[in-house]
Amino acid sequence: MMYISKRLTSAFIVVFYMIASPSLTFANGAPESFADLSEKLLPAVVNVYTTQNIKVDRNRSSRGSDAEEFFKRFLPPGAQNDNRGNNRRPRVQQRRSLGSGFIIEASGIIITNNHVIEDADEVSIRLQDGTEFEAEVIGKDDKVDLAVLKVETDKDLPFVKFGDETKSRVGDWVLAIGNPFGVGSSVTAGIISATHRNINSGPYDQYLQTDASINRGNSGGPMFNMDGEVIGINTAIYSPTGGNVGVGFAVPASQAVIIIDQLREFGRTKRGRIGVRISAVTDDIAESLGLDEAVGAMVNSVEEDSPSSKAGVEFGDIIVEFDGTEIKDVRDLTTIVANTRIGSTVEMIVLRKGKRETLNISIDELDESDPDEEDTEEEAEEEEQETVLDLSLVELDDEAREELDLGEDIDGVLVASVDYGSGREGLRGMRRGDVIVEVTQQEVSSIDEIKERIEDQRKAGRSVVLLSIYRRGQYAHIPVQLDTEEDDD
Repeated sequence: MMYISKRLTSAFIVVFYMIASPSLTFANGAPESFADLSEKLLPAVVNVYTTQNIKVDRNRSSRGSDAEEFFKRFLPPGAQNDNRGNNRRPRVQQRRSLGSGFIIEASGIIITNNHVIEDADEVSIRLQDGTEFEAEVIGKDDKVDLAVLKVETDKDLPFVKFGDETKSRVGDWVLAIGNPFGVGSSVTAGIISATHRNINSGPYDQYLQTDASINRGNSGGPMFNMDGEVIGINTAIYSPTGGNVGVGFAVPASQAVIIIDQLREFGRTKRGRIGVRISAVTDDIAESLGLDEAVGAMVNSVEEDSPSSKAGVEFGDIIVEFDGTEIKDVRDLTTIVANTRIGSTVEMIVLRKGKRETLNISIDELDESDPDEEDTEEEAEEEEQETVLDLSLVELDDEAREELDLGEDIDGVLVASVDYGSGREGLRGMRRGDVIVEVTQQEVSSIDEIKERIEDQRKAGRSVVLLSIYRRGQYAHIPVQLDTEEDDD
């Protein structure tokens, strides 16, 4: 009885507390209803419809191309026919797709996703009241998947404003409004599930993740905070079935605003660059350099006459801060540099051989038309080899320099072969023809110097050694596992 009495008393206190302090039961400010907010926002959200004209060859046989090609041999040159031998012209089919968007200015500026309007011959939008407009594409960006549209109208249109998603927290309520499956404007609610999500859809992924219901047709629609501000643009879902499973992604407003402003002003994006090739600082690299944690972006090479070369950036530097923002990984640096205003000068902090250096760097414009350079292997001579860390090494001589087209400024030791079967961690990153130019960020020009640096690492109690290599005009940093005992030569 006593136990039951205590439980009943506790239950009464909990119930009374909830009744007496209802505001605390909604710590994140969830309203009793989203109706007022939805009513206010719905008029500014539009349905986007596109049409693409596709030419279809009527002469293609549904029974397969082998028979079709066989019978074409008996036709006069240049002639086409159908199954009855009559000449027929290709016909045009129209492919229609749908999505969502939202108005950001009363004059008729509309935001949506690039993939909603990509390759469209016609774009139209429909307001909540049924009014339709033909839309002009002002600009689009496939890297962040955004597009800006414009409609001509004599009256002011309802519009919404962007907010600052960085003030929102994981767990905060959000509304998503869009046109799922073409059924018309629909409102769903959920929370922010995560921030800075990378789903490998592009080089600048930093999505907001939400469990608000997002489906096909929601693309390009807005994600609102509880103040009615757009903090994201719904872009993608993760779904093994094609329907909503509670994992949706939105481009954050702070990133979108930069792209939108550029598209409106220039009709294209103008992304920043600093002229370096970088790689991740892995746990092995951090351990080999005696760093407390694996953060930052390691410089593999510095382009000549680039902002980085002018600022004094060096091969092997680890960029840990850019314009006041901590750089935790490669994507952090890539995104913040791309979003930095062209021509501006900012402070960049690098870690150089264990010491922090502050550099002033100006931002150039990235030329996004340049194709990626192809990585190819070099050939190497196999003579006077010595095995270190399961790498067969040879000294660089004039013959090797000429064969590999190495300049006099490249000094180091040549990798003649790699024993991939040894199982040593890190060797998969090495290739025949690589030139080892540094070991633990110290220059080397002979096999003996490499062995000395490796021995220094062992004495320091390290289990990994960082090899800096030159390959076909580019540099890279590769952490390689050490033996517990001295290598056999």
